[in-house]
Amino acid sequence: MTVTTTTNPPTSPRQVRSPRGALLGVTGAGVAVAVALALLGLVGQLTPEVEPGLPVPGTATQAGLPIATALRDIATAITLGSLLMLCWSLPARTRATPSSDDAVWLRVTSLAAMAGWAWSGAAAAVFVFAYSDLAAVPLSEPMLWSSLTSFATEFELGRYLALNLGAALFVAIGASMARTTGGIAVVATVGVVGLWPVALTGHAAGSLNHDIAVTAQMFHLLGLSVWLGGLVALLVVAGMREVGLAAAVRHYSTLALWGFALTAASGLVNALLRVDAWSQLATTYGLALLTKVLLLAALAAAGLAQRRAAIGRLEAGRPRTFLRVAVLEVLTMAAAAGLGVALGRMQPPNGLNPAPLQTVESLIYYRLPGPLDWPGWVTTWRLDPLWAPVAVGAVVWYLVAAVRLRRRGDAWSWGRTAAWVIGWALLLWSTSGSPGVYGKVMFSMHMVQHMSIATGVPVFLVLGAPVTLLLRSTPARRDGTWGAREWTLRIVRSPVSQILGNPLVAAAFFVGSLVVFYSSGLFELSLRSHTGHVVMVIHFLVAGYLFANAVVGVDPGPKRPAYPMRALLVMMVFGYHAFFSVSLMARSTVMAADWFRLVGPDWVSSLAEDQYLGASIGWALGDYPLAVIAGALMWQWVRADHAEQRRHDRQADRDGDAQLASYNAYLQSLARSEDSPRR
Repeated sequence: MTVTTTTNPPTSPRQVRSPRGALLGVTGAGVAVAVALALLGLVGQLTPEVEPGLPVPGTATQAGLPIATALRDIATAITLGSLLMLCWSLPARTRATPSSDDAVWLRVTSLAAMAGWAWSGAAAAVFVFAYSDLAAVPLSEPMLWSSLTSFATEFELGRYLALNLGAALFVAIGASMARTTGGIAVVATVGVVGLWPVALTGHAAGSLNHDIAVTAQMFHLLGLSVWLGGLVALLVVAGMREVGLAAAVRHYSTLALWGFALTAASGLVNALLRVDAWSQLATTYGLALLTKVLLLAALAAAGLAQRRAAIGRLEAGRPRTFLRVAVLEVLTMAAAAGLGVALGRMQPPNGLNPAPLQTVESLIYYRLPGPLDWPGWVTTWRLDPLWAPVAVGAVVWYLVAAVRLRRRGDAWSWGRTAAWVIGWALLLWSTSGSPGVYGKVMFSMHMVQHMSIATGVPVFLVLGAPVTLLLRSTPARRDGTWGAREWTLRIVRSPVSQILGNPLVAAAFFVGSLVVFYSSGLFELSLRSHTGHVVMVIHFLVAGYLFANAVVGVDPGPKRPAYPMRALLVMMVFGYHAFFSVSLMARSTVMAADWFRLVGPDWVSSLAEDQYLGASIGWALGDYPLAVIAGALMWQWVRADHAEQRRHDRQADRDGDAQLASYNAYLQSLARSEDSPRR
C-alpha cells in the first residue's frame, strides 16, 4: 500500500541527522550493563562466596550472568518496540511488493532483526550462565556443557530459559523474512509471549503471591519494551524523507503512555511485594529501588513535556529538540533497566517469604482462607493480577466510548452497556472472588469458575457488541498507519476469524474443548501451573465467545445461519453440555486425585462427593446462560421478522403492492386454466 500522507513537512537528512540504530542500541546496552555491574559490585554480588567444601560457579559466571541479562533485556525491548512501531505508528504494508515506503520498512525491520539476533545470543548466554550458577559449576568444566540438554528438559528454570531462547530465534528469523504488516504482527505476538518465560524466572518462582509477581513482571517487561524500543525505532527513522515524523510521534505517544502505565503500575506492585516496611527503603536494595523510581518519574515528566510541545515543533519542521530529549530518554531508560537487572540478583529485604510455607501454600502460592460458607461466596476475594486489571480496563474503555458516541449525538443502547458490565463483573468474580480463591483446591468451586467463564461471561460480552462500539467510536486513520479500528477490521475479516467464527466450527470447538480438557492431563496441569491456568481461562473465554457470537452476536463477522438453525444449534450444544455434566456425576474415579489429596482442605469430607457436587453445579449453571441466549435469540428473531415486514410494507407503498397484485394475477390464471377443459 502506497500512502505518503503526512502532517508535517518532510525533513531532509541534511537538515537533521537521526541517531544510528546500532550505535544507539549498543550505547543503551552499555549503560544498562555498567549500572548493573556497578550496583552488584557495590553489594559484593560479583565475588562468589567461598565456603570450605562447597563448589562455586566462578567469577566469570557471577559477572557474566548480569551482563547477559542486561543485554538480553535491552535487545528484547528494541526488538519488540521496533515491531510494534511497524504495526502501529508507521505506514502499513499489505503486500510484499516495492513501494515508496520501502526505505522506512527496511530500516525498521533491519533494526528489529539485528536486535532479535542480539536477543537470541544474549538469551543463549543467560541459559549457560544460569545453569553454571544453579549447579555451581565453572564454565571451564566439560560437565557443564554436556549437561545443558538435561537442564533444558528436566529443570523448570532451564525450560523457561529455553522457551525464551526459542521465541527469540523465531522473532529474529521472522523479522528478517516478514514482508507485510500482518506478518510482522504475528512475529510481534510470538515475541510478546516470549516474555512470559522470563517473568517466571524471577525471585517469585517459589514464593507467596507467585501469580501476582509473575504477572507484574510480565507487564513490566512489556511496558519497558513498548516505551524504550518504540523510541529507539522512532529515532532510527527520524531523519528519513518518507516518514511523517509528527504523525509517527503522535501515534507512538499513545503506545508510550500505555507503556509507562504498565511499567509504573507493575513496578509498584513488585516493590510492595519485596519491601513491606518503610525502614527497608534505607537498605541498599531500597535505595536502588528508590533510584529506579526517580528515574521513571523523570522519564514520565520528560515524556509529558514531549507530548505537549514536541509534536508542535515537529509539525513546524523543528525536530532537533525532540531528538535530543529522546536520546536522553533512551539512555535513562537503559539505566533503569540496568537497575532492574541488579535488583533481580539481590535478595529483597523481606526475603519474599517471611514465614515457612505450608504444603498447600507451597503449591498454590497463597494462603488459603478458612472453610467456605454461604456468605464467603460473596465476601471472599483475592484480586487476580491479570484478569482484574483487564476487566476494569475493558469496562472503562466501553463507558468512555459510549459517552463519546452520546456526546457526538449518536445513540447507544443502555442494555448493551449493562450486558458488557455484567459480563466483566462476572469474570472478575470468577477469577478474583470465591471461585478464583478456592478453585484450585475444590473441584466444585473449579466448576463454578469454569462454567461462569465458558458459558456465562461470553454471552453477556457478546450482547455488549464491543466491535460495533469500537468501529463507531474510533476514527479511521488517514495517514496509512493502522490503529485500533483498522486492526479490528482486519482481524474480523481474516480467514482465521471466518473459520473459527463459523457456527458449526464454533460449536464443535466449544463442546470438543470440554472433552479434551477433562479427559486428558490438561485439567491437572491447569491446577498445578499458573501458566496452564491462564491459558485455560483464555481458551474457554474465547471458545465461549465464538459460540455465543455465532448465535446471538450482532457484531461484524462470519455469516450467521437462519434463526431456526441457530435455535437448533443452541439446543444441541447445551444438550451435550448437560449430558457431559451428567457423565461427570456418574464418574466413579476422582479427577486429578493426587493434586486434590495434597491441597484439599480438611473440611472437605470426600473428594468423590465434592466432584459429584461440582458436576451437579456444572449442570445447573448451564441453565442461566441458556436462558439468556434463548431470550436474546427470540428477541432478535422477532425484531428481524418485524423489520422484514416493515420492508415489505415500504415496498408495497412504493409500487402499489405490485408483488401482491402479481401473485393474485397468477392465481387467477391458474383458476382459468383449471376451468377451461370443463368448457
